[in-house]
Amino acid sequence: MTDLALFRQETRQWLDAHCPEEMRLPMSEEDICWGGRHFTFRSAAQKAWLEVMAARGWTVPGWPKAYGGGGLSGDEQKILNEEMARINARPPLQSFGIWMLGPALLEFGTEAQKRHYLPQIARGEIRWCQGYSEPGAGSDLAGLQTKGVDQGDHFAVTGQKIWTSYADKADWIFCLVRTEPDASKHTGISFLLFDMESAGVSTRPIKLISGASPFCETFFDDVKVPKDQIVGERGQGWTIAKYLLTHEREMIGASDNALFAKTDLVADAIQSVGVNEDGHLDDPMLRAELGQFLIDEICFDAHMQMSGAYMRAGHELGARSAELKYLGTELNKRRQSLRVSAGGADDLVWEGTANSAGQAAKDWLRAKGNSIEGGTSEVMLSILSKAVLKLPG
Repeated sequence: MTDLALFRQETRQWLDAHCPEEMRLPMSEEDICWGGRHFTFRSAAQKAWLEVMAARGWTVPGWPKAYGGGGLSGDEQKILNEEMARINARPPLQSFGIWMLGPALLEFGTEAQKRHYLPQIARGEIRWCQGYSEPGAGSDLAGLQTKGVDQGDHFAVTGQKIWTSYADKADWIFCLVRTEPDASKHTGISFLLFDMESAGVSTRPIKLISGASPFCETFFDDVKVPKDQIVGERGQGWTIAKYLLTHEREMIGASDNALFAKTDLVADAIQSVGVNEDGHLDDPMLRAELGQFLIDEICFDAHMQMSGAYMRAGHELGARSAELKYLGTELNKRRQSLRVSAGGADDLVWEGTANSAGQAAKDWLRAKGNSIEGGTSEVMLSILSKAVLKLPG
């Protein structure tokens, strides 16, 4: 038996023995385990699943064991993913710390920062939010105005961020701050980490058309940030920001699996519309749309697997992460639109007992923001045209 075959056998046996049955059921956004000091577990099984996976390092299986990870090779991570999918195991932990900050710390953090923050992220003890966009600097991220004034042993941070996902629930923030006011806009930014309970930090949720409030306005009023909480070199935060954005775009591109319910569109359509005498869906337009979507979904899944293999081999996607973000979010908007179309009148319910109290309609509206957050689809196409296709400006 090869080493990988043995690893698969042992992984399968371990997951069968340790994954609670409750953690093998389909999940909604409310079932996500975000971790953090204020997180409330929905069940004892959810807590146990996080603890047993964190103890094995499998909340972040590709990270080094020294930092709380599993130390798995790319091939071993692929096997773990396949074996978890085999039993429909839920992710034990999801967080911006895993998806975005962790890779940035592994690349740019000091050894002390890695040993302090990464194990906490891996165990789900600290929940992060991202302080990037500002009211006057969305797509032009380098135009940010939040400033950090040098006060000797710390920076005094003042300014505002917007669209800060889950800022009202986060423990800490990784934040872009202008610390060199006389430098060019790309070279005067530093990447700071600080506690959201620091004096001078406040948040205000933004209510979306879907009725949810996952985004916030975030305000800083002379927040004291010790200088040892800067990642990388002072004034070089833009380099880290660009690196982190590649991981954010990949994460958002795959968010259909994390934030939105995966329903059987064909079964929903058959139940709502019915079939004709030939056994085909009795709506030719909807049938054609569903067929094209399912083909595109298969292609995107294959593309994601190829990209995952590329990264597990030690490569960085760079600007091509914009491709995953664009394709994934546009595909998700189509899925949510088809979901409402396939479900018929029942999926237009907003509140009540039918169809999970209007979850389909709410997800359809929420998906509109999927192609805006993390950079709009138009910005992603612009990045691809310049950085990948090398088209003239």
